[in-house]
Amino acid sequence: MSFAAKTCTLLATSAYAVVLSSTAAYGAIGDQDNKPPSSTPSGGASGNTLNAKATATQIKVTQVSGASGTSPKALAPVDPNWKPPACWYEPVATPQALKAAVDRLKKNPNTDLVPVTPTLSWGEDLMVDHYEKGKAENGSGDGYENYNLGKDGMFWRGVINQDRADDPASYDCEDTLFWQNARTLPANKHAPTPDVLAAYAYDKIKVPGTEIEAKPATRSTVNLPTWVWLDRGTFKEVKVRAELAAAGVWAETTAKPVALHLNPGTGDAETYPASGDCTINNDGSIGTPYAKGDAGKAPQCGITYRRATDGKPYRLSASITWRISWQGSGGAKADLPDGTFETTQDMDVQEIQSVNR
Repeated sequence: MSFAAKTCTLLATSAYAVVLSSTAAYGAIGDQDNKPPSSTPSGGASGNTLNAKATATQIKVTQVSGASGTSPKALAPVDPNWKPPACWYEPVATPQALKAAVDRLKKNPNTDLVPVTPTLSWGEDLMVDHYEKGKAENGSGDGYENYNLGKDGMFWRGVINQDRADDPASYDCEDTLFWQNARTLPANKHAPTPDVLAAYAYDKIKVPGTEIEAKPATRSTVNLPTWVWLDRGTFKEVKVRAELAAAGVWAETTAKPVALHLNPGTGDAETYPASGDCTINNDGSIGTPYAKGDAGKAPQCGITYRRATDGKPYRLSASITWRISWQGSGGAKADLPDGTFETTQDMDVQEIQSVNR
């Protein structure tokens, strides 16, 4: 269903005051004077109030290792159909925080609304009926008695991946604010399981830019090898951790560099090795540096151009392949599609002129 159609449906089926917003730019839920106990996770960015913005995830992302150099870059998955999650559900309110929000509605019914999905907010009547008095929502589904105060758990709501807010799939997490017992996850395909967090972490991985060393650097000669290498230790594995502490779920996604692929920018060239895939050595280096006296020798990693450029340089591209795997809470682990980062540089190729006598 399109977002426009979904909006019309919501307006048609609810007899209560609602507000809909494609940006979900709502205010905060909760009351600083009604803080939940410090031992109970409150949800929200501040720890004391519930941030109601639909893109304000509580997932904490930490780079554990790698990519400490300058100009880190994002990875591009080799599978063009792979995408990080567009939305998921998160715990967003304790019973105390939700009660405080509705108490504020009672004081300001014309100004304050409570977002119960990423696109829908409810006013005082529906919030009181459904979460305080236990009435069913629109004639279906059970309500909640007195906000489930005294129970061990939290109310959950959909959250949109802010990097994919334009994706229609970001509005698939539209279940109304619902209760989930502590230390359990919703039986829903959009639950924040370790694999969802792993995919979210993948999208946050930053790797060092690919800056190859070449000899000759920008001007080669027909039929003479161009050596390509990277210094040792340049490429090390990168690990990113995504954790949703309020749900007790985490995942660490690791990107390990495995190969450098050379594309000479023309079919009139030979690569070393023939596949163009230069493996990464155990010390993190690629290829071997050019040394005096190596002219004419076949490099471990490099290119031999067979035809000179004619006013327009070849576009030499170098891309690093990163193998992606993850492990997470509960012993879960798996692989994700490889990622690549590519850089290009101009390469002029000259032809040596000789005179026969």
